[in-house]
Amino acid sequence: MLRTALLLVLTLLFAVGPVSADEPVKMMTNTWSPYVDPELPEQGLAIEMVTHIFARAGYRVENTIESWPRVMEGVRIGLSEVLGAAWRDDARDERFIYSEPYLMNELIVVKRGKMQGRHYSIGSMANSRIGLVPDYAYGVDFTELPGAEIVYENHIIQNLVNLLNNKVDFVVGDRRVIAAKLDEFLKDRRHEIEVASISLPPRGLFVAGSRAIDRPAHLIEEFNTALIEVKRDGSYQKIIEKWLGRYPL
Repeated sequence: MLRTALLLVLTLLFAVGPVSADEPVKMMTNTWSPYVDPELPEQGLAIEMVTHIFARAGYRVENTIESWPRVMEGVRIGLSEVLGAAWRDDARDERFIYSEPYLMNELIVVKRGKMQGRHYSIGSMANSRIGLVPDYAYGVDFTELPGAEIVYENHIIQNLVNLLNNKVDFVVGDRRVIAAKLDEFLKDRRHEIEVASISLPPRGLFVAGSRAIDRPAHLIEEFNTALIEVKRDGSYQKIIEKWLGRYPL
């Protein structure tokens, strides 16, 4: 009788899926709507996706939202275990290890609709004023464009206001982010902004952990395995579709 009861308990445990790990994943992110935003459902697309993937691996996530410099430093020194939404570049590769990309970011260039000229390549942005955000791993060095004046602002909404006020000619950013900011702050003027026909390389979005401590490497390995599983079972695509079209541009 005791053996039968024990087998029944074990069967029920396996039926409900993996048991959560004892220690939660301590994660840090910066506000980056619609990917990370405490005011949005599930705190944003990236948070929902990362939480879902780690849950499949058997972990719950404790996320702390801070400024970008604090996030980078907090994860680098091991105050937190992983950075939940990051792009890669050579400088960061020296300090961090990365998961497989769990989302792809489409970078776009926007301009005023009344702006004259033909803009079909990055080269056509030469001799212009370009609005960027500092420490943003665009994958393109816009400072190398001949005659380009780079105007840095800490938030992309400031760049978009500069664009509307003719203080910059172009603004570069993620399509979802630009659409979200226009929808939230500049809905009555978004018709004045259009997407230029300039192709930029897409950027993968990663979970990252410090090379200085051990646990992140194990967490990222399990994250990668779970990422394959959620793509296979269709739950990954359901999250993508839920956010698809929320902020069209």
